[in-house]
Amino acid sequence: MKLLVIQKENGSHLGVKLASGVLDIVEALKINNKPNVPTAVMEVIEGGSDALGSLSQFVEEVSAASEQYSAALFREEDITFGPCVTEPGKIICIGLNYRKHAHETNAPIPAYPILFNKFDNTVAAHGEDIPLPTKVTSQVDYEAELVIVIGKKTKYVEKEQALEHVFGYCCVNDLSARDLQMRTQQWLLGKSLDKFSPLGPYLVTADEIADPNNLSIGCTVNGEVRQQSNTSDMVFSCDEIVSYVSQHMTLSPGDIILTGTPEGVVLGYPEEKRVWLKAGDTVTIEIEKLGSLTNRFVEEVQ
Repeated sequence: MKLLVIQKENGSHLGVKLASGVLDIVEALKINNKPNVPTAVMEVIEGGSDALGSLSQFVEEVSAASEQYSAALFREEDITFGPCVTEPGKIICIGLNYRKHAHETNAPIPAYPILFNKFDNTVAAHGEDIPLPTKVTSQVDYEAELVIVIGKKTKYVEKEQALEHVFGYCCVNDLSARDLQMRTQQWLLGKSLDKFSPLGPYLVTADEIADPNNLSIGCTVNGEVRQQSNTSDMVFSCDEIVSYVSQHMTLSPGDIILTGTPEGVVLGYPEEKRVWLKAGDTVTIEIEKLGSLTNRFVEEVQ
C-alpha cells in the first residue's frame, strides 16, 4: 500500500492512495465504522501486522464499493500533505554511501557505515515550502535519498533477516547547509536546520518493494536533472545498514534511516560552478515506485 498523511486544520488523517484517488480513512470510517482500523500513520507503523492487516482489509472493501465511499475520496491536488512519517523516533543518516558520490567529493569509500543524526525539527512534507535560513548559511544543497522505515523492534539482527524488520520506504531530501556542515568535523549542524528533511509523498509498504537496492533515484532543480542514479550504487546495502545499526542500538517502529545520496550534489561541482539553492527554486526527489517529493524554497521569515 501507499500510505500518506492528509493534513487538516484540526490535525492529520491517514490516507491511502488508490486508483480512484486518495482515500481518507477517517472520513471513510464515518461512512462505515469498522473496529480496529488505524486512523493515523504512526498507528499503522507501531501496530505491526495486525494494524496493517485491518487497514488492508478495509481498503479492499472500499475499493470494491468505491461509489459508496465517494465522499471520502479526494484528488491528490486537492489535499494538503503531511510528512509521511509524522513522528519518527530516531532519524539516523548514512554518509558517503554511494560510490560515485564519494568520488565526486574526493572522499575515500568508507570501510564502515558513517552514521550521523538529525532531529524531528527537520521533518517537513511534500508540497511544503522550505525556508532558507540565510542568516546563518549561504550554501544549501539538495540530496535525494531513500528512507528505510523500521517496523519492528530490532536489535542484533543478521543481514539475512534485516529487511523483515522494515515497515516500508519513502523519499527524503536530506538538505545540507554545506558551510555549516564543514565548519567542524561533526556534520550535525549543517544537517539539522528547520524543515531540512521533507519526507514523502508516500510511505510505501515493504511488500511493494522487492529489492530496495535496485531502484532508480534522481533529483531535479527547477526541472533540470541534477542527480540520476540507482540505489545499486550504495556502498552498504539496505539490509547491511539495518543489521549494522542494530548491532549498536535498538531500532524501534517509526525510526527512520536515511541511506545516503548519489552523485550530482552541488558540493560535487568545482567551486566556480557551484550554484546553491535560492528562494524560488523548486526541487523534486523521485525514486522508482515511491513517487515524487517536491518542495519550493522561500526566504525565511525572521
